[in-house]
Amino acid sequence: MGHGHGHGAQSRSVSGRYLRPLSFAFAISLVFMLVEVAVGLATSSLALISDGAHMLTDVVGLGLALAAIVAAGKAADRPNRTFGLYRAEVLAALANAVLLFGVAGYVLYEAITRLADPPEVPGLPVLIAATLGLLANIWSFLLLREGSTESLNVRGAYLEVLSDLIGSVGVLISGVVTLVFGWRYADPIMGVAIGLFVLPRTWTLARRALRILFQHAPDRVDVDEVSRALSGVSGVSGVHDLHLWTLTSGMEVLSAHLTVAGGTDQDEVLRCAQRLLATRYRIEHATLQLESGGKSANCHKLTW
Repeated sequence: MGHGHGHGAQSRSVSGRYLRPLSFAFAISLVFMLVEVAVGLATSSLALISDGAHMLTDVVGLGLALAAIVAAGKAADRPNRTFGLYRAEVLAALANAVLLFGVAGYVLYEAITRLADPPEVPGLPVLIAATLGLLANIWSFLLLREGSTESLNVRGAYLEVLSDLIGSVGVLISGVVTLVFGWRYADPIMGVAIGLFVLPRTWTLARRALRILFQHAPDRVDVDEVSRALSGVSGVSGVHDLHLWTLTSGMEVLSAHLTVAGGTDQDEVLRCAQRLLATRYRIEHATLQLESGGKSANCHKLTW
């Protein structure tokens, strides 16, 4: 006997609520990215060019995040897409990570090659552009901070803005040092520092996205503990074929077969199991198959 259950609360991605702040952050990053790149090229400032290139990843990443939200919303009503396009958000987060890896590698390479003979960089234009970039990143940071705790997609954009904010502070410092002391090494050294700062945060984002794409169980849930808890539901004598994975941020999905004794009220068992999963583990989309006696014949035939 099979039973399925899913709550409407999970029917849309949590990041859909953050479409407007993402749009504002995208526009802000685009404008100030152009400013930083233009001034960086005019002054030969590697720190400013690298921060502008990093802000380019903000623009691309925010654009991907916006596209993922729009795509997920449009696919929700397609009958042949039973889970919509919610995974588009995770793919966008992974693409953001790849972009960040590329930019960090470029910055490190350029900075190391320039250490041998650093060019003379005028400090004042760099200082002004870095200040404008810092203000833009602070604005975007505040817009995305709330959504970063709920959506991996929004968190990817948030981390890019956060790391770029730190980068803008670094460029600001290098501009002050260059302006006051005329030390030509400040600019390439700050370029190296920005690249090293970005890499570990990028790896964390990529790892989280890959865990979802590989359909691993969420970190916050112990699968063995869930199995034991379901086995403890009154009337349940065994649990098998248990699968738990994350569809996208805030949307965990579970399926399992529960063995029940003959004469057991299966509707009551189903209600208790669903209530347990929702209240204790915050898993509201669960498909549970109840089987009388032993495992069903089909379970023995499965090869994976």
